Amino acid sequence: MSATPRTAPAPRGGARSAWRVASARNFGPYFIGNAASASGSWFHNLAASVLVYQLTHSALLLGILNFCQYLPVLALAPWAGRVADACDRRRVLLVTQSAAAVTSGTLALVASTDHATVAVVFAFSLCLGSLNAFTNAAQMAMVGSLVPREDIPQAIALNAITFNLARAIGPVCAAAVIALYGVPAAFAVNSLSFVIFIVGLLLVSIPAVPRAVRTSLREGIVVLRSTPRLLGYLLVVVTVSFATDPVNTEGPALAHQFARSPIWAGAIVGVFGIGAVTAGVLIGGRHATSRRIAGTMTIMGCGLVGLGVVQWFAIALLFAGVAGFGYLSSNAAATAQLQLGVAEAIRGRIMAIWSVAFLGIRPIASLIDGILADTIGAQGAAALMAIPLFVLASRMLVLARREERVAAPLRTSPSG
Repeated sequence: MSATPRTAPAPRGGARSAWRVASARNFGPYFIGNAASASGSWFHNLAASVLVYQLTHSALLLGILNFCQYLPVLALAPWAGRVADACDRRRVLLVTQSAAAVTSGTLALVASTDHATVAVVFAFSLCLGSLNAFTNAAQMAMVGSLVPREDIPQAIALNAITFNLARAIGPVCAAAVIALYGVPAAFAVNSLSFVIFIVGLLLVSIPAVPRAVRTSLREGIVVLRSTPRLLGYLLVVVTVSFATDPVNTEGPALAHQFARSPIWAGAIVGVFGIGAVTAGVLIGGRHATSRRIAGTMTIMGCGLVGLGVVQWFAIALLFAGVAGFGYLSSNAAATAQLQLGVAEAIRGRIMAIWSVAFLGIRPIASLIDGILADTIGAQGAAALMAIPLFVLASRMLVLARREERVAAPLRTSPSG
């Protein structure tokens, strides 16, 4: 199966376009439910990180915790993509979210009885990660079915906004819940958030799309290999996800370097999310160009380097927000172009590959990040993990200049 040639829709980004799509009857319930579920996931992430760090004070084990959570995305991608294309995507989500609600509720019960050892937290995170592998492929493939084609870039940006709105709100609320009621309560909130998402899924209507009877992830790989531009967008997703790991993984260790308690990790992650949400509202849905993505990747890299070198916590938070702005701008643009560049029937497999690129890289990034943080400190790790952003941004600028030189004669031709 080959990629279907597609032309990018006219730019329709901006706050007004974002509100129009977010309030649509068929997208609104999904948007609200997904935002609740994504926020709940940060309750789990922060609670698990705080618990492990309190028990061990090990930056390396924080990396291993994230390794357990994201390894299934990498390992289960072939099956997740097949399921997303061969089965009803909403039904897949209803099953995975129900199972996740039960799993998180069980972890809350175990933690409340003081039996949540490091090994137990790792095991439950591995289980939730396995469910998340199937959730991501089906969810990302389904988003494009909830809106008209011309609104897909905006829907992708809004989908990213939900995760980053959750990143802004979830950790802060989670920190408050942990401080007031303890770690088990945070796990319980995560369980409830899955229930809210299930309700949202039941309220949307999804048009029938072609289903593949026999599917293979290899078909998606063939499409990407035959379309260098799509492969380049996938590389952007990999690089952005890799570079953002210090914020996701080493939050408690970063807070410790600023002489703050591990709970202040919620503020670092939260401000990063605020920057991302700002980007989604202001520029989400606009047509992507190589030059624009190179610029936003550079912004993200500068934010991470600033976070890694400054000594004042308030200024570090400002740099975290800058990094978040560049992160969402780059990732949402690349993801939208991936979805627009392939046919509906193969979108699930492409999004499974996207999951490997975005989340499957996390186990590797978490281990590298954990080793760096354990060796040179979490701030040093944040600065070093930004290097691939600058390398890829430079390469994309070179390609953009070549494309502009090729296009210039066409624009000035009398026949054009």
